[in-house]
Amino acid sequence: MLLVTSIIAAVLTSIFIKLSFAVIGLRRKNKVGLGSGGHEDLERAIRAQGNFAEYIPFGIILVSCLELNGAPWWLVAVPGITLIIGRLIHAVGINVPPPDFSKRILGMQFTFMTLITLIFLNLGWSLYKLVG
Repeated sequence: MLLVTSIIAAVLTSIFIKLSFAVIGLRRKNKVGLGSGGHEDLERAIRAQGNFAEYIPFGIILVSCLELNGAPWWLVAVPGITLIIGRLIHAVGINVPPPDFSKRILGMQFTFMTLITLIFLNLGWSLYKLVG
């Protein structure tokens, strides 16, 4: 069962939906059907949503592989939580005018370090299970 992954995926999907609604709201407000129409606030919202959508699938796949391969719940939960934190920090950093690049950078650092950690955890755990 993927109990920990289910919780992490549900939280991440909730954040994605919030980011999507922000884009929809700004499209309606600015009467823009496609693209940003030159509206900076809409461009930021589109990129926050898009960036989220680009990184999250890899994190969920790696977290679920780790859990499916029998890693302890905490070894699955900790990187899942740090992925959530990183994506939240990034979304705030890119969405708040003027863009707070320090938060955006911190969010990406959290995200990349989590994804890199998940790579090593998956490789290490898989080798441990194969050899052990």
